[in-house]
Amino acid sequence: MAPSKVVLRFPAAIADKPIIYRLVKDFDLMINILKANINPHKEGMMVLEVSGARVEEGIDYLKRQGVGVQPLTEEIIRNEERCTHCGACTAICPTGALHFERPSMLVRFDGEACVVCQLCVRACPMKAMEVRF
Repeated sequence: MAPSKVVLRFPAAIADKPIIYRLVKDFDLMINILKANINPHKEGMMVLEVSGARVEEGIDYLKRQGVGVQPLTEEIIRNEERCTHCGACTAICPTGALHFERPSMLVRFDGEACVVCQLCVRACPMKAMEVRF
């Protein structure tokens, strides 16, 4: 089964609970944390790749715990015609999805590594990075 990308939103009351641990231990799921911002006593957000035979059961568990679960349905695309390969996006990309290819020094985009944080959209002076729903 191919991994699913999901966005989790944790209410402050459960942000310090071992919920992801339970997905691994109780539901035998493989979890790849792509992005996370979790602080005790504050709301949290996490983007995960989840795979395994019991993904649906794990998602149901999250919902019962009060975690908001949404599929990651947005994606970032790069308009090749607008891109000048300035590299402004590479400096702020948290996953390395945008990076310089050496020795050509051309900016390359790996959509599979992208977590749709949208930092590149704001950073690109040429508006070459776009969000697609």
